[in-house]
Amino acid sequence: MDYTRNKEGYLKEIRDLCILKGFSRQTIKTYCYNVGRFLDFLERSRLNLNQGGVKSYLLAQNLAVNTMRLQYASLRFFFSEILKRPFSFEEIPIRKKEKTLPKVISVEKIRGMVDATDNLKHKIVLKLLYSSGLRLQELIDLKRSDMDFDRGMIHVRKGKGKKDRMTLMSEALKMDLLKYYSKEKFETDYVFEGRNGKYTKKSVQKVLKELGKRVGIRVTPHMLRHSFATHLLEQGTDIRHIQKLLGHSDLSTTEIYTKVSNKDLSKIKSPLDNL
Repeated sequence: MDYTRNKEGYLKEIRDLCILKGFSRQTIKTYCYNVGRFLDFLERSRLNLNQGGVKSYLLAQNLAVNTMRLQYASLRFFFSEILKRPFSFEEIPIRKKEKTLPKVISVEKIRGMVDATDNLKHKIVLKLLYSSGLRLQELIDLKRSDMDFDRGMIHVRKGKGKKDRMTLMSEALKMDLLKYYSKEKFETDYVFEGRNGKYTKKSVQKVLKELGKRVGIRVTPHMLRHSFATHLLEQGTDIRHIQKLLGHSDLSTTEIYTKVSNKDLSKIKSPLDNL
């Protein structure tokens, strides 16, 4: 069968159905990319569109566990929702998800990055991610109407899982934002704008990469989110409040930060000090 001839048709069906189901842009992009690669593999290998083809494809990928799980999800959706030919993926073994502790940036390094730039926009990008625990997509989706200066809160609309939530607006950030608003000539409703409208993910990542270089570390938006949660926990904030600020449905997701917090460890006295 010529799968490449039908590939675009399949991908269009996936996109259309995902949109109807309200899936995020990232999920749609991931599903289409993974299924497209799968169909290309079948065409090159002259394999059938069945369980055997799936097994051969996954074995040939040699992917990390977390990436492999995304492949499973994409192919399961393709077979069950598009082809209407669900089969048991239980017969295709999958390793357990890798459990890694969040990477946290020290307060000193974050302060160093803030001081390392005179670019107000870049400074605010950094401060917002760290002070509010925003995800990258949530940051670039922020509109000026979402910023409640009176209450010191930020309304995150349709975050992960299409859920709204409220998070903190730092007092230390308010003056920076007002100064930024007064200087910027906005053409859209978004807090951050790029050349073609809304600021892009790549632009944010580039800003953080450069700031990280200046203090000698690698920085990602999610590392700043992890740092927000961990530092709140270390200063005594109730973990249930942190759960709400992060938008976690399950408290167990938030509890991972208790494993990276050094608050209690720092109170332990070394036996050497008793000599």
